[in-house]
Amino acid sequence: MSEAPTADDTPISQAPPPMHLVRGAIRETGTSIATVFGNPGLRRVNLAFLGSLIGTWAYATAITVWAFDFGGATAVGVWVVVRWVLMSVASPFTATLADRLPRRMVMIGSDLSSLILILVTGALIWQGAPALSVFVVATVTSLTGSPFRPAQAALIPQVAQTPGELTATNGVASTFESVAIFVGPALGAFLLAFTSVPVVALVDAVSFAWSITFVLRIRMPHRPKATGGPGEPGVMDTGGDDADDASGPGFRAEVSAGFRAIWSLRDVRIVIIIYCLQTVVAGASAVYVVVMASQFLSSGANGVGLIDSVSGIGAIVGGFLAIMLAPRGRLAGDFGIGVILWGLPLVMIAIWPSMWPMFAAMLVMGGANPVVDVNATTILQRLVPDAVLGRVFGAMESLLIATMAVGGLIMPVLIHVVGLRWGITVIAALVTVGTLPLLPALKRIDGAMREPAGLAVLRRVPLFAPLDPKKLERIASLLERQELPAGVAVIREGDPAGPYYVIESGRVEATYQGRQLSVEGADEGFGEIALIRDVPRTATVTTTEPTILLALQPSDFVEAITGNDEVGSRFDALISKRIPTI
Repeated sequence: MSEAPTADDTPISQAPPPMHLVRGAIRETGTSIATVFGNPGLRRVNLAFLGSLIGTWAYATAITVWAFDFGGATAVGVWVVVRWVLMSVASPFTATLADRLPRRMVMIGSDLSSLILILVTGALIWQGAPALSVFVVATVTSLTGSPFRPAQAALIPQVAQTPGELTATNGVASTFESVAIFVGPALGAFLLAFTSVPVVALVDAVSFAWSITFVLRIRMPHRPKATGGPGEPGVMDTGGDDADDASGPGFRAEVSAGFRAIWSLRDVRIVIIIYCLQTVVAGASAVYVVVMASQFLSSGANGVGLIDSVSGIGAIVGGFLAIMLAPRGRLAGDFGIGVILWGLPLVMIAIWPSMWPMFAAMLVMGGANPVVDVNATTILQRLVPDAVLGRVFGAMESLLIATMAVGGLIMPVLIHVVGLRWGITVIAALVTVGTLPLLPALKRIDGAMREPAGLAVLRRVPLFAPLDPKKLERIASLLERQELPAGVAVIREGDPAGPYYVIESGRVEATYQGRQLSVEGADEGFGEIALIRDVPRTATVTTTEPTILLALQPSDFVEAITGNDEVGSRFDALISKRIPTI
């Protein structure tokens, strides 16, 4: 008598070959990209983002090289720190615009300001103006560009239709950012090799004009706003003691709302703390990359663009990796691993300080960067209320820039005191040791963010179609699953109003005084009339076969449909269809 085969007895030939896994991952990535580009709004947001970033990176490369030629690593470090400190202070103020003005207009204004100031920078350098004036204009350019990212990140959830589409578009945006990290520095380095900074400025102006063109073409879906403060999609609820006044009047309250939301939401706070560890390394890289270029490359400091381009190649691969990893439902866990991979590769450079280990380390770090950015952005978009989302991104940007400034400030000191090798070792230890203890918390966040079981069903119910994805997900988390056999009266005519029901599977029959009114099947709902009209049940509903129902309590149902005109009109049409038959 033979035994049943176990999993370990499965022939190797039956296991999925590695190429099948690769093809499956590529197919998953292609589906995500097709989903994003099938949505005109998301397509245009991403193409605008690409143009804006290419210009930003090419400009940063040109100014960094110009600053190094002017005053060496010290000039670069001082300018980077001053610029980041000012951006850190300005970001909460500029990000307030993303919650108070149309986000498209904020993006256009940011791009247009950058375009003009970059041309001014090029003109100053071309005319041989004092270096201080160039540094000032370059810094102001960074400040005027700061509202773009918070506005863009807060705009995406308004255009995306589902959590999966939200994650996919963040992945595509990160891939585009990776392309920009490669193309921008490479373009800047190429142009500098044959021309000058003013020429780079002209090319940058074209890239920002590209971005403006696509932002102008974005058409926002119509979703009526719930009651909230002026210009807000709804009342902010961060789950903390101060949540009730975060969107209240007063300039200070407006600016600080993002920071208070971060402090109130524990999971968001943990993610941003870890993110800040990564940006300490990113800030330090503005200095150690220039030093490594001067020590390891024959081209000297001008090789900064080459190093950044290698990071960009890794980031392009990492962007696809972020899209492929997203369906696993481990956004927070993968985020933590990505941050750790910003530290460990630096140890390789410390052990073997030469060109090829440097390129290998920058390739790995570049690949980890999209996973960090995509996952952090998606986590915030999932957890933060829309009413304060722009300001949370602005507050986060402020904290990230501040920690980048810390990295840029301590790196020259470390190089001076202990040298490049030990300096980057200290930075690597900081991010790795700081992240490891928080990995269990990230695992818990992943559990909290998993899609509720009934969300897929709820999306197919026509009554709820107008609701934004974040609200729909919250409603799905409140559903109570009930498995019933055939012949059970779920509601009875004349009984007090109770839950609203959605049919996950099976079939029910609605009767009035013994007369059949209708037969309902999967993805249909019933029980709404008594709830909205505040009357007893108007019919008896009985299961005609084994049925699975998802119950939504009365108060949750009323809250879900209140304040949305399109849901209200659909409800009126549903009642007019059912009432005449009674």
